[in-house]
Amino acid sequence: MPDDWDLMAKKKKSKPFRAVKAVKAAARAVVGNVPPTRRDPDLTKETRKKPKHKSTLGKLLRDAERN
Repeated sequence: MPDDWDLMAKKKKSKPFRAVKAVKAAARAVVGNVPPTRRDPDLTKETRKKPKHKSTLGKLLRDAERN
């Protein structure tokens, strides 16, 4: 008999009632789901970014010759 008890699935414990979830569910039923928002990329952060490595003398000379 103990072997049969191990094979049985356990019953899920019900979660307590939350008024906030009930209100939000009712609002979604009336209005509909809100579309997900996308975060705009912060361009100022990218422009302030400094290069990881300093330019070498050879690279500076090559850039000066091109200009």
